Amino acid sequence: MGAAEVRLFSAEGASVAFGDVLEEDGRALEAEIVEGGGRALFLSLDVTSAEQWQAAIDATVARFGKLDILVNNAGVRGAGLVEDISEEEWDRVLDINAKGTFLGTKAALPAMRRNGGGSIINISSQLGIVGVDNSGPQYQASKGAVRIFTKATAIQYAREGIRANSVHPGPIATPMTEDGRSDADRYRTTISRIPLGRYGEPEDVALGVLFLASDESSFMTGSELVIDGGWTAQ
Repeated sequence: MGAAEVRLFSAEGASVAFGDVLEEDGRALEAEIVEGGGRALFLSLDVTSAEQWQAAIDATVARFGKLDILVNNAGVRGAGLVEDISEEEWDRVLDINAKGTFLGTKAALPAMRRNGGGSIINISSQLGIVGVDNSGPQYQASKGAVRIFTKATAIQYAREGIRANSVHPGPIATPMTEDGRSDADRYRTTISRIPLGRYGEPEDVALGVLFLASDESSFMTGSELVIDGGWTAQ
């Protein structure tokens, strides 16, 4: 989904800095954007590191002059029942999904304040709104934390012109869901819970993120944009 967001924002004329622990993939995407005439900067970034976040924000402002938009997109999944999950596994998922969102937001706020405002978009999940039996509680808890953290951020910084909204994708056809889509039983179970009867595409989410980043959503903050094929409508 992050790659789809980078491509869409670049196509809309944005200068895009993006980070990941996947160096090879990141460099390839940076080259693709630049070769196509866009402005892109890939940064090596472990979202659980406050120091790496600060370096990424500093490098972005140094290259492009300011920071208008932050998308907290990094995430990992988790599986298992509550009684089967180790403390280490709980911490791993919460650190990346929830703490990473907190650290990114904290690092970006001063740059946005200097710029007179900005838009923060945090990628949660439909499972940050409702529970389900076949996804790990550590994943669902992390995405619920992102949802409420977004609202707290929105309220605290609204007077400074900094908006914060969360996006709640349902099942999306990405590498993270490949195992589930290749397992016939799991695939049928998932599809049965999506009224539109299909997995979403990364571009479906990217378009929602673009909307929340733009002036078209200027009166939205602390809101939830649900892109889940109807999952949470039931």
